[in-house]
Amino acid sequence: MAAAPGRRRPAVLLWAALCLATALAVDRSNFKTCEQSGFCRRQRGLQPGHSPYRALLESLQLGPDAARLQLVNEVTKVPLLLELWGLQGNVTRIRIKELNPLRPRFEVPDVLVAEPPVERLAVTGRDEGSLELSLGPAGHRLLVTEKPFRMDLLQGRELLCSVNARGLLFFEHLRQRRDSDTPREPTAEEGGAAEGQEEPTGRTEDAGNQSEKPTEATAEAAEEPGSWEETFKTHTDTKPNGPTSVGLDFSLPGFEHVYGIPEHADSLRLRTTEGGDPYRLYNLDVFQYELYNPMALYGSVPLLLAHSARRTLGIFWLNAAETWVDISSNTAGKTLFGKLLDYMQGGGETPQTDVRWMSESGIVDVFLLLGPTPAAVAGQYAALTGTQALPPLFALGYHQSRWNYNDEEDVAAVERGFEEHAVPCDVLWLDIEHADGKRYFTWDPSKFPRPRDMLERLAAKKRKMVSIVDPHIKVDSGYRVHNELRSRGFYVKTKDGSDYEGWCWPGSAAYPDFTNPEMRAWWASMFAYDQYEGSTENLFTWNDMNEPSVFSGPEVTMHKDAVHHGGWEHRDLHNLYGLYVQMATAEGQIQRSGGQHRPFVLSRAFFAGSQRYGAVWTGDNAAEWEHLKISIPMCLSFGLAGLSFCGSDVGGFFKNPEAELLVRWYQAGAFQPFFRAHAHLDTARREPWLFGEENAALIRAAIRQRYALLPFWYTAFYRSHRRGLPVMRPLWMEYPEDATTFAIDDQYMIDRALLVHPVTEQGARGVQVYLPGKGEVWYDVTSHQKHHAPQTLYVPVTMSSVPVFQRGGTVVPRQERVRRSTECMRGDPFTLYVALSPQGTAEGDLFLDDGQSFDYETKARYLHRQFTFAGNTLTASSADPRGSFDTPAWLERVVILGTGKPATVVLRPADGSETRLDFQHEAETSVLTLRKPGVRIGDDWAIVLR
Repeated sequence: MAAAPGRRRPAVLLWAALCLATALAVDRSNFKTCEQSGFCRRQRGLQPGHSPYRALLESLQLGPDAARLQLVNEVTKVPLLLELWGLQGNVTRIRIKELNPLRPRFEVPDVLVAEPPVERLAVTGRDEGSLELSLGPAGHRLLVTEKPFRMDLLQGRELLCSVNARGLLFFEHLRQRRDSDTPREPTAEEGGAAEGQEEPTGRTEDAGNQSEKPTEATAEAAEEPGSWEETFKTHTDTKPNGPTSVGLDFSLPGFEHVYGIPEHADSLRLRTTEGGDPYRLYNLDVFQYELYNPMALYGSVPLLLAHSARRTLGIFWLNAAETWVDISSNTAGKTLFGKLLDYMQGGGETPQTDVRWMSESGIVDVFLLLGPTPAAVAGQYAALTGTQALPPLFALGYHQSRWNYNDEEDVAAVERGFEEHAVPCDVLWLDIEHADGKRYFTWDPSKFPRPRDMLERLAAKKRKMVSIVDPHIKVDSGYRVHNELRSRGFYVKTKDGSDYEGWCWPGSAAYPDFTNPEMRAWWASMFAYDQYEGSTENLFTWNDMNEPSVFSGPEVTMHKDAVHHGGWEHRDLHNLYGLYVQMATAEGQIQRSGGQHRPFVLSRAFFAGSQRYGAVWTGDNAAEWEHLKISIPMCLSFGLAGLSFCGSDVGGFFKNPEAELLVRWYQAGAFQPFFRAHAHLDTARREPWLFGEENAALIRAAIRQRYALLPFWYTAFYRSHRRGLPVMRPLWMEYPEDATTFAIDDQYMIDRALLVHPVTEQGARGVQVYLPGKGEVWYDVTSHQKHHAPQTLYVPVTMSSVPVFQRGGTVVPRQERVRRSTECMRGDPFTLYVALSPQGTAEGDLFLDDGQSFDYETKARYLHRQFTFAGNTLTASSADPRGSFDTPAWLERVVILGTGKPATVVLRPADGSETRLDFQHEAETSVLTLRKPGVRIGDDWAIVLR
């Protein structure tokens, strides 16, 4: 939920309710532009081509794990330390920090899953102004140029990436504050913000231990307004450490398509930022966010991907402070005809994209992910930050939420509605009103007097519940949670050492310091059944407002000069806060089960590594067609950044959807990884059966289609968990050489087998679907009609249509018996949909375990089955013989798409016997259906078409 007025109770919020009624979109004045952010203004004020940095090549130290050499700013004489690593798996790490800082600078902890294994470096060339390092056996070389400092990364003769080629390295060193009169604003001619005009400090030695007296212009620039104190609206940010920002540019020759750096409500392909603001990464609670702009939203992952038909690269900027990303391109603004004309005339520049990262504090710590394929980049990033946690199976079902279900009777009535209307549902959700006066870990005694009984009734129906637990704690001496946090000193502090307090849903609230490992351990302990009174094993958790949201704070968040564990300022680690909240909550769920059961935690804020702890969503959207449409590129962008478990609020959080929009949103949401309907307090009720029987039937069908495909979804999540590949992915990940796919973001792949194009236009009668893959075929999953690729296909649609195509050459498992929840589907039989390639082949797999525990990991209790069709024979074998799992599930049916009619069909189990199978063949669509093979899904067998 956004910090929307109308949600706070009594006195305060008559004004707020009026604001909600009149607000149509975000109030931009509440959030900074780059020009209003002092460090972004200073960084952006530095112009290309005037780098003051020189690499001291004679200082090179080559160790067994890294190369180290000094850089010096020739104006300020402040030395920096450059560290270089060649990491196993085609990754290069670059780190730049002060050689002799006045005090430590923040380096991001807890994001990397381990220290990456390194390759041995070697000097392979040296001349007067440069040196060359080999980075390992893959043939990558790094050319370091002395003056101005620059690095070029090559593989063979191909230049992959240049660092500081535009001379935009800008490292604001720590310094002592000088007392002076209030300075005037620097003029444009003085270039006020340029790094080359910084003042020297008392520690200005370079390799020769020399210092230089600053010029008048230098002194002025050093005291630029905003360097030591900055005011935005009514909030003043004191900066005891002064200006500490870092920035660096990267040039990517041969690339004109870049992606990633979520979260932004924008197209999948990132746009150039020249003439506007850079993309901002700063976790914020944005009320009714606007679409198609670079404003910051709830989460941040500083990972950018560049893709061309030849190669994919990634840049992972490991910095948790406020960050801005500028993107420029030498092809920006050129029409397709202009590019074609350049090509025909043999002229034109090589396409190139330049990316500039700017962070308020910390150090430069960047990983270059060298691919060369999209899957390789995904794997390289996953090796650094971890893969998507394997969710419990129920979490892939349908979730019904609202702010708020009023009481236990309301919950029972909604649950009954799913039974009466035969709509599958796994989880009911409770928002902030369920707690006693917004005191989390409690229940409202009048509305939810018997929470354990309520949860047990849900469990009897094989359903779960999620309750909200936000990280702002009501300041109330009668509230046990608050008293414990205060007595243990676990709250974030103000700059003066008192507990930091702000305004949020409970009124006056304090904020636990989740950066403190002891606090996180305490928070995790609160999920124990004897601590979280009324909780049971089927209660899971939603962490909202964890940017953190502070209604009374600058930009609706925490003051940057608040102080965390270890003395670090909030500015240093802001974007980590939400990750730590989700981490501690997930650990609490694991601990309460004695380490047996997988957690489910939904978080609104996130950072790199959040994928290890649960699910995320796109935040407080609106019931508008454009918001439905933007959910696709937003979730695709999340997936590229490792966050596979993503969805949007079905129906839109704000406003009331008309029936057509609601139906289309359910149809789209059923094909996104996280599938939850959610709505604002002031909206009309919108459970699936409240829009008339015709629409209820359409919504029921969409949800049932989701449940039928759960074996496919669960297997895709297992693959993502093991390999780091996104579950929902852009077409270019599967077809990296097809330039037509590079800008497509209204259709996508689920794993490698299904192509989905949701209907997102009001009143649509058809959609244009691009079917990629030269020499491939695709099958409409409803009509089973075969289509040859590549082609753009016009697909007529009705209100029941969800254009989905199965890729020829794949096998998709389904469970098609209608049940109320995923737990009721355990042991149900399977149907295999075998879509043949033009060569008459297909392959796919199925992952099975108990759906809830870590036994698949700790005890190898799982089945991973491989299905292969070749030579008119479908075979089942083990994809991973290390696992074993006993299940009564059996094979009920096989549907083979794209085959002729056989004379006979024979089942051959592992014992070598043969049994004839009944079958039906539809000549018009070339679909062969085999009835009741009856073999156990975990057994080896073959089905032969003769």
